[in-house]
Formats: sequence, structure tokens, C-alpha cells
Amino acid sequence: METPAATGAIGDWVLYKNNQLIAFNKPPALPTQPDKGEEKSLLDLGEIYTKSKLYLIHRLDRPAGGIVLFAKNKNALAHLNQQFSKRSVRKQYLAVVQAAPPAETGTLQHWLVKKPGQNKTTLSEVFQENATEAILKYQLLGKSDRYFLLSVELVTGRHHQIRAQLAAIGCCIKGDVKYGARRSNPDRSIHLQAWQLEFQHPVSGEQVTLVAPPPASDPVWAAFSQQGFF
Repeated sequence: METPAATGAIGDWVLYKNNQLIAFNKPPALPTQPDKGEEKSLLDLGEIYTKSKLYLIHRLDRPAGGIVLFAKNKNALAHLNQQFSKRSVRKQYLAVVQAAPPAETGTLQHWLVKKPGQNKTTLSEVFQENATEAILKYQLLGKSDRYFLLSVELVTGRHHQIRAQLAAIGCCIKGDVKYGARRSNPDRSIHLQAWQLEFQHPVSGEQVTLVAPPPASDPVWAAFSQQGFF
């Protein structure tokens, strides 16, 4: 099966680059870093493109698409890691879900437990041993005949956080059968896009805002784009 990893040129995915950093709009279904598969990851392709070593600052689930930021040196990596640790980086996502949320805006707070060997997260509304707190804010942006479009801002960044927390309120992401979607997408993607990322440049201190539009070739994303929601 052909996936987005096998199509397009990586130069077309570049959102931002300078001597310190480079950011790509990762296609859905492409691994961010090497995994058990044989195809090259975004990290592999990024190093080929830049002809230099890159340092992964944050992760994005393989089936999701959108912004992935890399550092070009260890100083930039340390500076951005500190920003992520302090939660001063603003991360906003778009999610196409199968059902309307219980309210148009809301804050979700759960305790997440990563299941060893299953690559899946379970959650609880009360603290459990080995659990980490997960908080996100969501807003209903629009709807179509079959789907609903949410913007999601992460307060914390946990394994499969958005996928698990939205599923917990009955809002399974389109294509995400691991968390309750009715059917998978043909290319094994899910309709979750890392849409906006705001951070401070590690040298200049300038506030940088990156925006990664979802794939225009996808009819569901295209329909919401045509309605002016992003």
C-alpha cells in the first residue's frame, strides 16, 4: 500500500528553517523517527535533506500529520526542550471527529497510563499508580454532514493524549480505530493535524509561529478548508 511517505518531495514539506532549527509539515502515516517499519522516517529524510544531523525536539504520532520541529545543534535542542518542559510552547491541533462534543468548548483533565507493549494509552478521571496528568482545551469550529471539526490546544503533552481524551467523551477521531473509530482510513492515517506551534527562537528570542495546513488532497480536510475554518 502506498502511503504519503512514498509521495512528494521533502523540500515541499519545509515550513521553517535557519541555522538553528528546521520544521516540516509531516505527511500523515509517515513515522517521525525510525520504528519497526523498513521505510525511512521524517528524521531520516530530514537529515538527507539538510545533509546534517538533526535532533528531534518533540514527537508526533505516525498516523497524524502536521508540524514537527527539529534542532540542528545541541544548544538549540536544550533551549527548546526547556521551553517544552516549562509549557511555554503553544501547541494547537485540528481534529475531525465522528460525533459532536458535549459542549462547544471545554477543558478535559484525565490521568493517563501507557500500556507496555500495546502502544496504547488508557485513562481515568482519578489518579492511578504510574499515571500522568493530561489536560487539553478544545473548541468546536464547525461541522459537515458527517463530521465535526475541533481545535485542540494541549496543556500537557502525553502519549496519545488527544486521541484518548477525545475518545473518552465520545469524539473518536476519524480513522483512529485504535481509539474507537468505526473504520480506518485507506492510507492508515487519522484526521489529526498538528496545526500551529508557537515558541521562542533559541538565539534571537523572537516569538515564532508556525502553521501547517492539513493535506489539501484529502476531501474531508478540503471541505472544512473551503468553509474557511482554517
